[in-house]
Amino acid sequence: MTQFFDDLETRSPEARATEQSGALRDQIARAKGLPGYADTLAEVDINAIVSVEDLATLPVLRKDTLGAAQKAAAPFGGYTGKPAAAFAHVFQSPGPIYEPGGTSHDWWRIGRFLHACRVGPGDIVQNCFGYHLTPAGMIFENGARAVGAAVLPAGTGQTELQALAAHNIGVTAYAGTPDYLKVILDKAEEMGLPLKITKAAVSGGALFPSLRQDYAARGITCLQCYATADLGNIAYESPAQDGMTVDEGVIVEIVTPGTGNPVAPGEVGEVVVTTLNPDYPLIRFATGDLSAVLPGQSPCGRTNLRIKGWMGRADQTTKIKGMFVRPEQVAALVARHDAILRARVVASRDGEMDAMTVKIEAEGIDAAALEDAVQETLKLRGRIEVVAPGSLPNDGLVIEDLRSYD
Repeated sequence: MTQFFDDLETRSPEARATEQSGALRDQIARAKGLPGYADTLAEVDINAIVSVEDLATLPVLRKDTLGAAQKAAAPFGGYTGKPAAAFAHVFQSPGPIYEPGGTSHDWWRIGRFLHACRVGPGDIVQNCFGYHLTPAGMIFENGARAVGAAVLPAGTGQTELQALAAHNIGVTAYAGTPDYLKVILDKAEEMGLPLKITKAAVSGGALFPSLRQDYAARGITCLQCYATADLGNIAYESPAQDGMTVDEGVIVEIVTPGTGNPVAPGEVGEVVVTTLNPDYPLIRFATGDLSAVLPGQSPCGRTNLRIKGWMGRADQTTKIKGMFVRPEQVAALVARHDAILRARVVASRDGEMDAMTVKIEAEGIDAAALEDAVQETLKLRGRIEVVAPGSLPNDGLVIEDLRSYD
């Protein structure tokens, strides 16, 4: 029998619509009082918001707008309900973009996802999300606390020590990017260290079917969630593995990319999210990600809307090895060296791992001389290939994703 995180997961559609409409009006009322929304929500009549469908009348908030606001009014651009010093954490993501963080019960709502992964009291979670500046490590640690699990704050790297710790401590669950668990498992096998990991909660990259099957063959149930640093958990898989159920603390719309206009049910569009977190009321925040609504309800018993999950980017921004690479970063790389004429980042797969190749049009420069510039600008290391001027396709792409998600 399915055990649910709380009663919100099994509400009737009518009850959810009524309760979310009231919560939405309260959230918009909070937002109207914040400096960040002074130009966009000041004239909104809260009484005219009678259902979540009325969100379509409000403007979309995009990440570049948020970034510009943060430059003008550091660190949060006037979009938070309290000052930076009143939060438990302040994080910096690439951009840079700053995000607040809290330590109250399930502040990012990852506990709901971990509960669906059947992580709870008695489990020890090896948390391999990063703890340095970016929030993913603390996001999943907060979720583990919400379900009563212990945490090994492992972060990334030092794979031999990770495998040894997992063995010695008796880790039962993994949290991190989809492919890094395989690195740990393979290293433990190489070292002759049996592990007790039977559950994996992953995010920050694509969970390819072959990789999920590899984990299943090792006795590990691997589920994924769709979360962001700004919004926390957006949607998550249940053991039914039939798409992703939208989290109870957000309202998700699928719109035509670049607009705020909802698409027809089932059509692919950009994910726009309104969070009901009173500390950080993001209204119609555009993620830049593509997805689509699935028909019907999940057989697991959860009644909320389901989406297909991550289906690519509405722009060229691409996640590689758990980090976003953006077109403006590629432009910055070109600007750093007079010898670089054009550049193109290519995302691919090397076995079950993400791989990145940076193709650079230049003459008289060695690839090794560009390694530091690539790492500093793109925040990732990858293979560098210097090509002749004029040899890159003239198709407008600066980031090309060759990975298959089938």
